[in-house]
Amino acid sequence: MRKIGMFDFAFPAMIAGSVGILYLWFIAPKIMPRREARLPTTSPRHFSAQLRIHDDSIANQKPLSEIIALAGGKLDVVHILRGTENNRLVALPDTILRSGDRIMVKSTPDHLKELETVLGARLFSGDEPVDEEHPLSDLTQQIAEVVVVPGSTLDGRTLANIRFRERYQLMVLALFRTRKGIKQGTEHTEDTRLSSGDVLLVQGSVANINRLKSSRNLLVLDAKSDLPISSKAPVAMLIMLGIIVTAATGILPIAVSALLGVVLMLLSGCIKWYDTTRALSAPVILIIATSLAMGTAMIATGGSDIIASAYVSITEGFSPRVILSGLLLMMAILTNVVSNNAAAVIGTPIAIAIADQIGLPPEPFVLSVIFGANMSFATPMAYQTNLLVMNAGNYTFADFVRVGLPLVLLLWGILSFLLPWLYGF
Repeated sequence: MRKIGMFDFAFPAMIAGSVGILYLWFIAPKIMPRREARLPTTSPRHFSAQLRIHDDSIANQKPLSEIIALAGGKLDVVHILRGTENNRLVALPDTILRSGDRIMVKSTPDHLKELETVLGARLFSGDEPVDEEHPLSDLTQQIAEVVVVPGSTLDGRTLANIRFRERYQLMVLALFRTRKGIKQGTEHTEDTRLSSGDVLLVQGSVANINRLKSSRNLLVLDAKSDLPISSKAPVAMLIMLGIIVTAATGILPIAVSALLGVVLMLLSGCIKWYDTTRALSAPVILIIATSLAMGTAMIATGGSDIIASAYVSITEGFSPRVILSGLLLMMAILTNVVSNNAAAVIGTPIAIAIADQIGLPPEPFVLSVIFGANMSFATPMAYQTNLLVMNAGNYTFADFVRVGLPLVLLLWGILSFLLPWLYGF
């Protein structure tokens, strides 16, 4: 069959997509139960402060380990400043505290005031003592929700084991878990073993949260940071437009135009080589490569012909419209069980074989595979993004079925009419 162009299926996609958007806009909210945010917005913030040791303080001439024990093990020491030159000491357990030392700590306001009383120290924020006129301030801090993505190197490891605070320079305020076998709720301990889908409420500086957005282990769900404004944006837009135009008009194959686009992005300074290599995902590349190999194997071994013959035999006597509609529905079901990549690669040789056996052009049948393989709305495991949205929005499996199944059936009905009509059978 001829190669399918970039915009060859734009018309049926726009029709079906418009109907789908209207369904999600007007109908889905009425059949979806209201879900509360899984992490409360009133979670206590952690503030940086100083506990200054004086002569009468309990902490004077005591090792840090003993002071932490007096605080019930809840003294989170960042470092210790000593002397007029502000010499920074590592917070080792056997460090002997002296009068005049400043213990740099992070905690909630209530806990910091409690520590001030227990240790007989004076609480300062910068150079000002903390009181009603000089309360704690966190103007440079932000709170964000992040989720542990599938395939993350953090999956199965504890917060203490990965040294989360030191690695990301962020405080974990709360952790919401929905892993099977663990009671739902908010918890946070250093020994908590993370799992993909866990949602963490973190606090840190704007720069550290922005840096987290480039992590391949965590996805930032919510952060109050400004949108980037760059002088390179128009150049990047022109390069992207050039990739689309050259591929759509057939001047260059999309593989060549996309690669040239990356080169132009590098040469123009829109991205750096580090950003390019970091964007490459080995799991995605392997999925695509192995899926293509699986499709080739089905053709070479005759597997696609066997499946196509069985399908044609089952639908014998039915009109071509019904045969195409059945193939579309079969792909829609398959994509909600396996990945859309696998559904597309398995379905394409079968679709071509079916068209060949009933004497019709293969294009509409291949398009039915394209559309069917992308109807991954009815289950959370049908697509990686579904899982991320499921945990972030506190949705359940039933919510996806309740909203996604009618959407799949709606698009199936529209495309079952559009594709045969466009190709004249």
